[in-house]
Amino acid sequence: MSPETTGTGTGAGAGADARTTAAGTYAPSPGAAPLPRMIAAQAVLETKMLLRNGEQLLLTVIIPTLLLVLFSAVDVVDTGDGEAVDFLAPGILALAVMSTAFTGQAIATGFERRYGVLKRLAVSPLPRWGLMTAKTLSVLVTEVLQVILVTVIAFALGWSPHGNPFAVLLLLVLGTAAFSGLGLLMAGTLKAEATLAAANLVFLLLLVGGGVVVPLDKFPQAAQDALGLLPITALSEGLRDVLKDGAGMPWGNLGILAAWAVVGLAAAGRFFRWE
Repeated sequence: MSPETTGTGTGAGAGADARTTAAGTYAPSPGAAPLPRMIAAQAVLETKMLLRNGEQLLLTVIIPTLLLVLFSAVDVVDTGDGEAVDFLAPGILALAVMSTAFTGQAIATGFERRYGVLKRLAVSPLPRWGLMTAKTLSVLVTEVLQVILVTVIAFALGWSPHGNPFAVLLLLVLGTAAFSGLGLLMAGTLKAEATLAAANLVFLLLLVGGGVVVPLDKFPQAAQDALGLLPITALSEGLRDVLKDGAGMPWGNLGILAAWAVVGLAAAGRFFRWE
């Protein structure tokens, strides 16, 4: 082969490579994946980590279940007329939402932030709000399992719910959004140890004063007015109005939850720090 031929062939090959590069025909094409795909992948990862964490499962599944069985079987708190489980089951559903979306998520995200996991995610193409969306989606998946478990146990204890299923779904979704925003706000602004202590303290306080197992009418009127504005109270009372009393759409409770959801998620998006 002559030098001319060799030179011509090499030049033609180089030109073809240049055209191929310029045309962007390499696969896979470099660059970030579509945003919905990134959020879905992160949500799957978050769900797997959540379900593999034994301490988280204790908080989100075992404790609400034990409370439902204990307070239904033992006459510890006066729940008014009717079966105790009819009063308790809606409150335990609200507690399950709070334990997963707020307490569990705040603690897990706080320690992810401390160990540098979020710092590494910050340099990825996934935006801050995309991470929060993925975490909220993973919470929803976990809550579906919680709701199924609590419902089955409540039925075994003699629960007889009735009401609008769409109202129940709307309450659960808005409650999840509200607690998720507050949990992410706490995890993104406080140190991990402070988040651990504060999240558990808030969990215990709202368990007692949020209408979960203790009726609100057991508190003084002034306290009832203040407690009624809390997201856990709005969620538990809204679920109880629908599932126990057969009420229609609880617009007041939905409005409170929507307000907490907007404020919590907006504040988390504004003040959340990756490290």
